[in-house]
Amino acid sequence: MTVIAFLGAGSVVFTRELLADILSFDELRGVTLALHDIDAERLETAEAIARRTAEQLGARPVITTSLDRRAVLDGADFVINAVQVGMHAATVRDFEIPAKYGLRQTIGDTLGVGGIFRALRTFPVLEGIARDMRELCPDAWLLNYTNPMAMNVGYLAAVAPELKTVGLCHSVYWTVRDLSELLGVPYQEVDYTGAGVNHQAWLLRFEHRGQSLYPQLDELLAREPGLRRRVRMDMYSRLGYFPTETSEHSAEYLPWYLHDDAEIERLRIPVGDYLRISADNVAEYHTVRKSVLAGEPLDVSRDATEYAPQVIHSMVTGTLRRIHGNVANRGLISNLPEDYAVEVPCVVDALGVRPERVGALPPQCAALNRGFVNVGQLTVQAAVTGDKRMVRQAAMVDPNTAATLAVEQIWALCDELTAAHGDLIPGSLR
Repeated sequence: MTVIAFLGAGSVVFTRELLADILSFDELRGVTLALHDIDAERLETAEAIARRTAEQLGARPVITTSLDRRAVLDGADFVINAVQVGMHAATVRDFEIPAKYGLRQTIGDTLGVGGIFRALRTFPVLEGIARDMRELCPDAWLLNYTNPMAMNVGYLAAVAPELKTVGLCHSVYWTVRDLSELLGVPYQEVDYTGAGVNHQAWLLRFEHRGQSLYPQLDELLAREPGLRRRVRMDMYSRLGYFPTETSEHSAEYLPWYLHDDAEIERLRIPVGDYLRISADNVAEYHTVRKSVLAGEPLDVSRDATEYAPQVIHSMVTGTLRRIHGNVANRGLISNLPEDYAVEVPCVVDALGVRPERVGALPPQCAALNRGFVNVGQLTVQAAVTGDKRMVRQAAMVDPNTAATLAVEQIWALCDELTAAHGDLIPGSLR
């Protein structure tokens, strides 16, 4: 029987969606779902959601739960990681303290000061997961959803290169879905290839029936100039390739926008938006918990299937699929650094996830990606070596931070965030 371990199962809305997708596949309706969280109440809620989802879908999985991570990893075939270390309180610190220094962020979970400190909180947990997997399920696939995706996958490549790890993110898929809808082209008829780094990959190929859709997008932007008032439309118009993440995310990976009031207004950038999103997530958790404990039915309808269930189904059944995944760069993109995480097309079937070699990215795209990668590589090295100066150096080379703050401010900001997060930051980096 296939055993799927969920780490961070208390992320109940996300867990609900994954469970609905998994149990919708006929071949997966009898799997074992092993749920883990360090919060007993959230774990109780996750279990109730799992049982209600199975009941509504007429599936008969074996459902187990444990506050002990090792218990759910023992014998697992797949490990889905969705942990968020520090939860909402840590997110608030990641935004409020930088804001005191005049540093603006939008999402703060991938790059920049927010991404750096989220990574430093997460790395010790990833190291523990890797250690346990080596002992308890060495052949399992680790399917990572936790951000900062590229830093996390890059860290695992550095400390546990033998693990079968792939980072899963829906940004390429939803970018193409949204663009197809915008252009009035059926998504099912669109051929596309994205590559780069997570949250800053590029649509290298975007075609309908063998013809590039970029000229059609150019015509639309010329007819409707209001569409250009978004960060990634602005990026596309200047770089020639469409970025595969939202404008809210993209704004904080670059030195051009967030330090300038006029650009924020021109491009309608929602500064601090993730504080609202994070608070909404907390509120939604309480709503879902109350609903499921009251015996109310769950909404298990889905517009699209997440990647992890597709990956699991393909490996279990041999069904061939092509997704975009985050893996260590081992000859996949020639003009980005080796071993750090890249996002590339991957073939999935019974043999596993097999990334495709892309070759060289367009030079302007690779140049932006290298600035992105520099931050992540220094953050990973800071954790691996225990050198806290590298944390500050990572912030110094971050595009948005460097465009906004003086060096002394950057160091002071890192000192204050380190102290505020306390024991969540590894001792050698405090």
